[in-house]
Amino acid sequence: MVRTEPGRGRAVQERGFVSRVLPLGALLCIAAGLNAVSAEGREMKIAFEHDGDPVYEVIPPGRIPAIDEPRFLSGEEAAAQMAPEEPVFGITMGDEARAYSLWQLDRHEIVNDRFGGVGLAATW
Repeated sequence: MVRTEPGRGRAVQERGFVSRVLPLGALLCIAAGLNAVSAEGREMKIAFEHDGDPVYEVIPPGRIPAIDEPRFLSGEEAAAQMAPEEPVFGITMGDEARAYSLWQLDRHEIVNDRFGGVGLAATW
C-alpha cells in the first residue's frame, strides 16, 4: 500500500501484514524444526530419514482411529442428514458409487472399505 505522509508530500510504502508477519512465521517454523521438541516439551522421535533429512513422528501410530466397517446411507437418507453443499470424497466403479463425508474423514483420516470386491483405503 502506498500513502502520502502528511505535510511532506512524498509517497511512503507501508509494509503490509504479509511482509511483516510472514518472515517471522517462517523463522519460527525453522526454529521449531531445528529444536524437534513438541508443544508438550518432549523430544520428538525421528520416524525415518528422507534424502538425509529427519522426518519426525508427530503423533504415535494408532492415535487417529480408522473407520474399518463403514455404513452407507441411501441418497434420500443422506440428503436428510447432510447439507447440500457438504463436501464428500466420491468414487464410482461400474454401476456402484460411494461417497465418504469429508466431515467424517477430518476426524478419522482413513476409511478401510471393500468396493466392487477390491480393498480400498479412502484417506484424507
